Amino acid sequence: MALSGGSGGRCLCGAVAFSVRGPLRDVLDCHCHRCRRFTGHHMAATSVATADLDVRDPEAQLRWYRPVEDAGYGFCGRCGSSLFWRGGDTPDSTSICAGVLDPPTGLRTVAAWWVGEASDYFERSDLPEHTTEP
Repeated sequence: MALSGGSGGRCLCGAVAFSVRGPLRDVLDCHCHRCRRFTGHHMAATSVATADLDVRDPEAQLRWYRPVEDAGYGFCGRCGSSLFWRGGDTPDSTSICAGVLDPPTGLRTVAAWWVGEASDYFERSDLPEHTTEP
């Protein structure tokens, strides 16, 4: 885990921005079919306690898509940037798409999940891989 030290990020157009007060988990890559379709590749995401995430959305552009009851994907309604993920099994934390964080993040990618659903072009032999979530 890396300490956030007041890190934050935003969507591509800047309509949705956020800051993080607490520690961020190192990055996990998720290759499940929903994350691939949400991001256009795999989701590289960190996570923070939801209470330590401050979202600024003055124009109410943050939208949530819930493909199933226990999972939600947050994105900007204006520019379409993939921003967040929340799961029913982790109600007190919010995953943040790592690419929207302002660098330097101090994070590192530590594992890949759902590699059995990865697209046929993807291969990274340098990461521990799990066929589902560990």
